[in-house]
Amino acid sequence: MDHRALSALLVAIVLGSCTTSREPTAPSPSMAGPSPLLSEKRPDLPGTIQLVGHEPLFNRGMNSAVAVAGDRAYVGSRTDGSQGHPHAGILVVDIHDPSRPRVVDEIGPPDAGNPAETSRELRVWPARDLLLVMSFRCDPVGHDCDRGPVTPAVRFFDIRGHRPTLVATYRPSVEPHEFFLWQDPTDGHRALLFMSTTSLEDNLVVADISKVGTGRVREVAIWHTTFPDPGPLDGLHSLSVSPDGRRAYLAFLTAGFLVLDTSELAEGRPDPHIQLLTRLETRPQWEGWGAHSAVKIPGRDLVLTTDETYGRSAGGGCPWGWARLIDVADEAAPRILAEYRVHPYNDPRYCAQVDPDRDADANFSSHNPTVTEHLALVSWHSAGLQVFSTDDPARPEPLAEFVPQPLASVATEDPGLTEGPDKVAMWSYPIVKDGLIYVVDVRNGLYVLRYEGPYAGELRVEFLEGNSTRSG
Repeated sequence: MDHRALSALLVAIVLGSCTTSREPTAPSPSMAGPSPLLSEKRPDLPGTIQLVGHEPLFNRGMNSAVAVAGDRAYVGSRTDGSQGHPHAGILVVDIHDPSRPRVVDEIGPPDAGNPAETSRELRVWPARDLLLVMSFRCDPVGHDCDRGPVTPAVRFFDIRGHRPTLVATYRPSVEPHEFFLWQDPTDGHRALLFMSTTSLEDNLVVADISKVGTGRVREVAIWHTTFPDPGPLDGLHSLSVSPDGRRAYLAFLTAGFLVLDTSELAEGRPDPHIQLLTRLETRPQWEGWGAHSAVKIPGRDLVLTTDETYGRSAGGGCPWGWARLIDVADEAAPRILAEYRVHPYNDPRYCAQVDPDRDADANFSSHNPTVTEHLALVSWHSAGLQVFSTDDPARPEPLAEFVPQPLASVATEDPGLTEGPDKVAMWSYPIVKDGLIYVVDVRNGLYVLRYEGPYAGELRVEFLEGNSTRSG
């Protein structure tokens, strides 16, 4: 496969790719109950993850991100609303009793679940009682969607009433892929969206959503950089922002990891300037598909990055991808302190004996992290939810894991994650709410979990997630 063909395949697999409101479609309630576990406790690990509740989400498969507010969770779809994809809208889950979560509503067309469109990114902005949903064109190959044009959008739903109601739609000037929601710690009604893009020219778009109630969203900055040694996929995949808004931590796939000074955005200056702090020649960079997510560890000069590598049939395969701890004390020259791998899957010695079908189509790769001062909670695709300690940043240690029993069947298998022999695909940023962990498996639905073990007290918080600065 030549360089251009490989780049096109990687883009397809990795990136996947003012409306009038209508009453959401109300589905029949979904019956859910605890599922047996493949691994609730490994005797060699000091911690445990207990299953509190499970909602299979109509066995639809192709679930995407989760957002949580009050007694509701909202789960998007990686695929579209074309024929053969039932319940492809945004599912609303009652979590008043976390042991018995159940679907009670669905946001459907024209606000979600449209042909060729995926509702991939969801957050809640509690100060304004808004659900934010980023939708864009769904990849026909990687996500089993119809072909067709889609204009990317961020839709804002009022969630104060019985049903979510569309109140505003923002269409970014550059096609986005993921976003980080930053809330001004000094003004609860001011917030910015930091959006990574699929463009190699405009890597980052920042929009002020503070006046979205009046229908106004204003793009306040567009930033990009050019790498001197381009790789096959140098796009900005994801980023996080410090609580004070003065730093952004960027995961650039094959181009590596960077730190930005975003102080002028945090201060609300007119025509703000974004400054690159990391020298390109000293940026952390590694082989493979590179950095997928980057989240700052609170109170420490550390950032946790994850990779995401698909199976051999998509140009990846064993040993897939894993996590790294990066020292950012010197922001001009961050350095990798340690790697964290799940054994045996991320051990190159395992690859000689891995089953060809697993190597081709499975995915034992890290994906999205949520962190506390000493804990990392990482959705690790077929390896489930992994919890490890960052207490010694040079030697991260495993603490617990959760791998669910897969559903017997689903309406749509994910072409890149679950069509192979492994039917688990933990995917979302874990959300911690009132001491419980909410996380979505692409195939098997929404899980409510409880971690017990070292540093468990750090999870006894009102709210925490890896893709926003929300704390309540």
